[in-house]
Amino acid sequence: MAKIKNNPATPRPEAIHIALLSAYAVGLHSIEALIPTPVPWLRLGLANIITLTTIYLYGLRAGMTVTLTRVFIRSLLAGTFLGPAFIMSLGGGIVSTLAMWVIIAMFRGLAGPVTVSIFGALAHNIMQLFLAYFLFVKQIKAILLVSPVILSFGIITGVFNGIVVNLIIRKIQQSREAAGSKG
Repeated sequence: MAKIKNNPATPRPEAIHIALLSAYAVGLHSIEALIPTPVPWLRLGLANIITLTTIYLYGLRAGMTVTLTRVFIRSLLAGTFLGPAFIMSLGGGIVSTLAMWVIIAMFRGLAGPVTVSIFGALAHNIMQLFLAYFLFVKQIKAILLVSPVILSFGIITGVFNGIVVNLIIRKIQQSREAAGSKG
């Protein structure tokens, strides 16, 4: 009987998982955009749950792929591509993803998902405040006025999102252990 060779055009399971995670992130980001907020660009950051989970499972490259896919697709769907919302989301997303990866890489075993998520949320918020000042507002008083609200909200949402990521990672580990004990 002839052996079947792997087709190089067939996507790896990891690539399929990352594509699905990207779709989840776009979906969560889209749902979150429907929630009214008192301050522009103030969001729960639910898509960061998917990004952080991806970083834990597949590393920085996959996490950045999820972030960039989410930002670009969501901006195209919302009609904000290359506008202020796109710039804010892209800048915050890239910095947040990098910050979360750095914390995981530097403090593996010491910093859990909640701590990593808080740092990611704060990095995202700080970058957005910087971009808002540098590109749009150009009044430091206005930025300083909203900063405590935005940063406090970032800590709260970072804690919540980190708890969710922790639950997801535990569930995946339990599933892997159960699958390992069966086979």
